[in-house]
Amino acid sequence: MSSRFAIAILLSSALAGGALAAPAAHPRYGSWGVDYATMDKSVKPGDDFYRYANGTWLKTVRIAPDRSSAGYSNDLVDEAEIAVRQLVEQAMRDPGASPAARQVGDFYAAWMDEAGIEARGLAPAQPSLARIAAIADRGQLVRLMAEPSFAAPVQIGIQPDDADPTRYTVVAEQGGLGLPGRDYYLLKGAKYDQIRAAYIAYLTRLARLAGLSDPAGKAQAMLALETRLATDQWTPERQRDATATYNPMTRAQLAALAPQFDWAGTLDHIGLAAMPTVVVREPSAVAAAGQRLADVPLDQWKTYLTLHFLSDHAAYLPKAFDDAHFDFYSRTLNDVPTPPARWKRGVRLVNARLGEAVGRLYVEKYWSAETERQMAELIADLRAAYGEKIRGAAWMDAPTRREALAKLASFEPRIGHPAHYIDYGPMTVRRDDVLGDVLAADQFDWALQRSRLGKPVDRSLWYMTPQEVNAYYDPTMNQITFPAAILQPPFFDAAADPAVNYGESGATIGHEMGHGFDDQGRHYDAAGRLRDWWTPASAQRYTAHATLLARQFDQYEPIPGVHIKGDLTLGENLGDLGGLEAAYTAWRRYVARHGDRVIDGYSGDQRFFLAYAQSWQGKSREGALRSQLLSDPHSPEEYRVNGIVRNFTPWYAAFAVKPGDRLYLAPAARVTVW
Repeated sequence: MSSRFAIAILLSSALAGGALAAPAAHPRYGSWGVDYATMDKSVKPGDDFYRYANGTWLKTVRIAPDRSSAGYSNDLVDEAEIAVRQLVEQAMRDPGASPAARQVGDFYAAWMDEAGIEARGLAPAQPSLARIAAIADRGQLVRLMAEPSFAAPVQIGIQPDDADPTRYTVVAEQGGLGLPGRDYYLLKGAKYDQIRAAYIAYLTRLARLAGLSDPAGKAQAMLALETRLATDQWTPERQRDATATYNPMTRAQLAALAPQFDWAGTLDHIGLAAMPTVVVREPSAVAAAGQRLADVPLDQWKTYLTLHFLSDHAAYLPKAFDDAHFDFYSRTLNDVPTPPARWKRGVRLVNARLGEAVGRLYVEKYWSAETERQMAELIADLRAAYGEKIRGAAWMDAPTRREALAKLASFEPRIGHPAHYIDYGPMTVRRDDVLGDVLAADQFDWALQRSRLGKPVDRSLWYMTPQEVNAYYDPTMNQITFPAAILQPPFFDAAADPAVNYGESGATIGHEMGHGFDDQGRHYDAAGRLRDWWTPASAQRYTAHATLLARQFDQYEPIPGVHIKGDLTLGENLGDLGGLEAAYTAWRRYVARHGDRVIDGYSGDQRFFLAYAQSWQGKSREGALRSQLLSDPHSPEEYRVNGIVRNFTPWYAAFAVKPGDRLYLAPAARVTVW
């Protein structure tokens, strides 16, 4: 998924008994959609609303040994994977059902053949390793780096052009690090020293397993090289800047920026000879990476390629490689003690490599048109609510308001599954070579991307699969997409109290729609073009609100010494707050049509906010939480509740929150998006 897209992380869905079928007679959770057993009513809502809604669960939950976190977003993904497992294992047993099913079954079978993987040893990797060993000069080096399956400090891809999203363009952006982000190389302190030492130990272990000479020396050299790359790379906060990361350059300009990459020869080598321009996301980082190509010895770069290839493909090599990878990336970095069951990893592999082929099987068995109908109705309520908000936004002047309403009108919601699916027919899949299958999938994906150049952008493409428990907004298409698997309880439950659906699914729909107006999404117009359509006065007032929210989140410290990055998470926090505001407006529109009632002592507004808080139920291991705080644009779940509701005045009224309560903010300090 490109970094240009804003994604709502795993907000919830379930495949109870593998069923995406007709609505149940009763809600999945409780008598009306909220689970009382998770609550801790000893906590005052105004002191900690997240724990009021989830406190008993937080005290009693145990994170599964093969997981870095627990909560709806894990339990329900597990259930989705069980449903997919049934499909892929059936495809493995009955390879003649269809060509697509055969590919799915063969890929899964190749992964499950542990004995065969062990017996073949490093032989499947040898052709790729031999290509690295044969590199004789820097021209050969950069051309191999540009090919699929190989690491590179600058990665090349194909995406819709931000300035003209009707056509595709080539994009070059920073990459090529083995640790999760630049902070892991640069931050000071014992914790980060330990992580870097463990990374060296991991690389040494890989090199030794592969029979390389001087394993420890190669590992030290690798860390030194990547540290230099990390020093020159842009921060995650800066990478979010839609305008700063749009830098189209001609081949002559590319050559002037970083001549070491031999742009003409490299682009021609990977089938991009006809492309006269490339959009460079981080020009200074690309230029610095070129300097590293010039001043780092060739053999050191060959070590970089070799160790990255072994690490990136360790799962498809003998168990010793796979174990080494798990020990570092899961056990050390994320504190996960036990590997997932092999079948789970196989399901994730085929989902990643043949996702739409699996998705087609999934939709045929589980998708309900009734769910689509009800979701369309809910989206229509959210669209109306956003129209009301935009027309009433005091900080937005008339010219900007007209453009905003045009953008709202052009939103395209996509529900359930793509209109047509990717044909993986040209891709060769064998039952006796899982590494070969993975490399073939890389080649297929690159050929598919390349085939789109010169053609109009295909607006029907999806960047998630139907079986994925997630949703996203694409600013260049002005589309919101909700895969089939997310349209399940607790995210959407046709049998639940309407307040629950508005507080959970309504807030998430509102979140995704809100990305069109967040601090970066607002730079794209109704047609998805990167264009400044805001008047200076409206932009200034909007930015003042947004900055206040960023500074609020800067204060939160989920791990001692590690704060939320307010600027990095600003887009998602704006999406949460604006989405909650819009969902509440939609809920009040519903109440105006149908009336309200008290259930078990809870008013409709209280039920709305409780549902919102329970939808973010989650708990993470410290290592995983640290990684999220350093590089993920999403705030941890607790703060997506407490940090949001404390800015929303109707929540204060619903739970009688008053001065002296820990979450209380004076009205003047509350941030309002709409």
